[in-house]
Amino acid sequence: ISVLKVKIMEYQFIRDPISGLRIKISSEHALIGRWLNEEIGKEKVAMVQALISSVKTSYEPITLKGQEIDLILSKDEALFEAHALHQDSEDLVAYQDDDLMLEENGLVSGCGFEDFIDLIESWAEFSGSR
Repeated sequence: ISVLKVKIMEYQFIRDPISGLRIKISSEHALIGRWLNEEIGKEKVAMVQALISSVKTSYEPITLKGQEIDLILSKDEALFEAHALHQDSEDLVAYQDDDLMLEENGLVSGCGFEDFIDLIESWAEFSGSR
């Protein structure tokens, strides 16, 4: 008997009078929250939705380069990588063979493709970007 462990992203959208629209998300998906809050916001939702449509018909993953976080989107998953992951700092060299440690440092995060679609559709509806 094999057991499939499913990680479900837990998040909450917030309308803050000072900082505007935000997402509050679990700590293991914090990088995804940062990406949505800082890289996408309300303005770039349509671009991400177009990217999702492109991936559905593509055989190769598509990368969306951000200011500080890149999205690598395939039919299977959405992978988020902070640019700091690729810097040659002494701190990161110490962890180069330990992917778990890098994830704990918030430099890499991911979710399934369908979960990502649900997140973006919910965000579009919440932010009025539809």
